[in-house]
Amino acid sequence: MNKRVKFFAEQLLIVFNVFITFLLVFESKLEVPAWLQPLGRMHPLLLHFPIVLLLLAIGLQWYTGSSARSAGNVYGVFSRNLLLSGALLSGVTVIMGLFLSREEGYLGDTLLWHKWTGVGIFFLASVIYLVSGTSWYKGIIMKAAGTLAIASLVLTGHFGASLTHGEDFILQPLSVYYEAPPVPVDQAIVFDHLIRPVFEKKCISCHNPDKLKGELILADSASIVEGGKTGKLFVPGNPGISLLMERVHLPLEEKKHMPPKGKTQLTENEIALLTAWIRGGTPFTQKVVDLPPDDSLRLLAAAVLKPVETKEEQFDFAAADEKIIAKLNTDYVTIAPLSRSSPALEVNIYNRAAYTKKQLEALTEIRKQIVALNLNKLPVTDEDLKIIAQFENLRQLDLNFTDITAGGLKELAPLRHLKRLMASGTAIQYNELKAQLPLFKSLEIVSIWNTAITPGEAEQLQKDYPSIAFIKGFTDDGSNPLKLNPPQIANSSVVFDGQLPLQLMHPVKGVQLYYTTDGSDPDSIHSRLFDSGLVITENTTIRAKAFKEGWYSSEIAEFGFFRNRYVPDSVRLLYPLNSVHQAEDAHTFFNTKLGVIGANNPAWANYFAGVRHNDLALVSEFKQPVTLYSVGLHYMVEEATGIYPPAWVEVWGGENEHRLKLLVKMKPPLPARGDTPSLKLVEGSFTPQTLSYLKIIARPYADGEHKKLLLVDEMFLN
Repeated sequence: MNKRVKFFAEQLLIVFNVFITFLLVFESKLEVPAWLQPLGRMHPLLLHFPIVLLLLAIGLQWYTGSSARSAGNVYGVFSRNLLLSGALLSGVTVIMGLFLSREEGYLGDTLLWHKWTGVGIFFLASVIYLVSGTSWYKGIIMKAAGTLAIASLVLTGHFGASLTHGEDFILQPLSVYYEAPPVPVDQAIVFDHLIRPVFEKKCISCHNPDKLKGELILADSASIVEGGKTGKLFVPGNPGISLLMERVHLPLEEKKHMPPKGKTQLTENEIALLTAWIRGGTPFTQKVVDLPPDDSLRLLAAAVLKPVETKEEQFDFAAADEKIIAKLNTDYVTIAPLSRSSPALEVNIYNRAAYTKKQLEALTEIRKQIVALNLNKLPVTDEDLKIIAQFENLRQLDLNFTDITAGGLKELAPLRHLKRLMASGTAIQYNELKAQLPLFKSLEIVSIWNTAITPGEAEQLQKDYPSIAFIKGFTDDGSNPLKLNPPQIANSSVVFDGQLPLQLMHPVKGVQLYYTTDGSDPDSIHSRLFDSGLVITENTTIRAKAFKEGWYSSEIAEFGFFRNRYVPDSVRLLYPLNSVHQAEDAHTFFNTKLGVIGANNPAWANYFAGVRHNDLALVSEFKQPVTLYSVGLHYMVEEATGIYPPAWVEVWGGENEHRLKLLVKMKPPLPARGDTPSLKLVEGSFTPQTLSYLKIIARPYADGEHKKLLLVDEMFLN
C-alpha cells in the first residue's frame, strides 16, 4: 500500500473511532434526516466485505505466524494492510448500522446484541491493527486476539441474521417434521392450542421481546391485545377490518404483507383459524368445548386437534409409484395418501354424469394400496363390483345411492379386510343382504338407511350379527317429523353453451321438489313442481325446496346456471395475480370451473384467482371475429373477511388490440354488514359488436385505507 494512502487510511481509522464513540454517547439524541437514511440502509449491502477481509487477515497471520514486524515481511505487510482495510470497512458498516437502527421497527434485545458485538469488532480490529506491528504481538497473544475477533464476527452475524430472518431461520425448514404433542379437544384452550401455535410458527421470530419489529410482541396475550406501533391488531368480532387479517391478505410482493416474502407463509387452515378467532371475539382463556357446537372455530379445532390415543394402522405393502398416482388423478378422481407416512391410499370418484367403468379399471394399477374407496351417488352396478373385488386391502367402501343390489355383494367376498360398507339408498333387500353377510368376516359397520329394509328387519339383522353396527337411519312413521336436507343438482357443470337440461335430485325417496326462477322463495302451492323436462337456455338462478309428507320441508337451495357462448382462442393477463390465489392463471376465467363459498376451502386455490391493489385486467383474442352483446363476471362476496365485489368492471372491444372502445361499465352493489357469504354475477349488456379483441378490467374495491380482496373464477361471453 502506498505510504501516503496508508497514512491517510490510518488517520481515517482514528477519525472513525472518535466519530463512532461520539455516536454511541449521544445515540439517544440522534435523528437521521431523510437524505441520510439511504446511507444507513446500505448496511446489509456492505457488511460482508469487512467480514471477509478480517477473516483473511487473521487466517494469514495464523498460517504464517507473521505480525509484520519488519517491512520486508511480505506476508506480514499484506495481512496488516488487510487488517487496516477490514477495520475501515467495519467502521463504515457500524456507522451505517447506527443510522439504520434509528429508523422505525428496530427494537429489542437482539438489536442491542447485534449493535454492541458489531461495534466491538470495529474497536477490536482497530486495536489489533495498531499492535500488529509491535514485537510482542505474536504467538498466543496473536491467536487469542484472532480467536476473539472471529467469535465476535460469528456472534454479530448470528444476531444480524436473527434480526433479518428470525431466530429460527436456519432450522425452520426442519420444523415441518416435528409436530406438537396432540391435545385432546376436551382439554384444549382456544388461544393456547389453536392460535398461539400459529403465531409461534409464523410470527414470533420477528415479534418478540428480543426483536420488536413494529413495536409488536406476539409472545403473550397482553402484548397481542396491546398491538404495535400501527395500532390494535384486530377488532373483536370483525376480521374484515382487522389490521392482522388485512396484512395477511396483502399481496406477497407488498412490503407490509405478513409474513414477509421469503418466510414460510400462513396456510389456508391457519388463516381460517385466525379469521374465526377474531370473528368469535378473540377468546384467550376459553375452552374449545365451551364454544357452541356449530361455531366455526370449534369445527376447525376438530381438524387441528388430534386424539391422543389414535393409533395408525400399519400396512405390510409397499407404496405405489408416485408417477402412476399422478397419472390417475384427474378432475373427477382424487387419490391421496391416508397419512403422510402411510403407503395406503384413499380414492374418491365424483360426477355421476362423467362416471365410467374404465375409471375403476384404471385403478387396478394401485389395487394393493387402495384401502378406502368412495363411489357415493355414482351409477355403479353389480358388474362393477367384480373390479372392486381386486382391491385386496380395501377397508372402507362407500356405495351409498349407487345402483348395486344385495345379490351383487357376493362379488366382494374376496375383500377379507373390509370393515365398513356403506349401502344406504340402494336396492338391497333384507333376505339377500342376510344371505351375503356371512361372506364378510371383518365387517364392523354396514349402512342400510333409506333402503327397502324395514325397521323390524334391521333390528333382526342387529340381533343376528351383534359384532356389526347397522346404521339404520330414522323411522319415517310420522310421529317425529324430521327435516329434509336441501335438493341437489346432478349436472356435471353449471356452465353451458346453447341449452342445459336441468337435473335436480334428492337422496330421500318420494320427495317432491318445487322451484322458482324469479328469486322468490319456493313453496308447494304457488311454485312449479320439478320434472325432467326443464331446459335452461339463459343465465338462470334456480331456488329449490324439498317437500315430503311427514317431514319438515328443507332449507332453500340456490343454484346458478350460466350461459357462455364463446371461449377466446388466447387470453393474456396484463397484471400478475395475487400469489395467494393463482388458480390456473389466465386460463382460470374461461375453464368452466366454478369455485365454492369459503376462501379457506381447499378448492379455492384450484378454481379462483385473486387480485389486490392491482386491477384484474386481461386481453383475449378471437382468431375469427365473434359478435357479442353481453359480458358477465362471476365473483365471491364475504364481507366479514374483506372479500368484496369489484368497484367497477369495464369491457372494451374492437377489431384492433390498440384501438378498442368502451362497450360497457358496470358497478355491482356493495354488501351490507352482516350479509351472508355468496357467489354473485355482474353482467353488462351492450349493442351487439363484432370484434376480435376483448379487454376486461375489474378494479378491486377500496374503502379508504382498507383495500379489499377481489376473487373471480369465471367470465361469460354471450
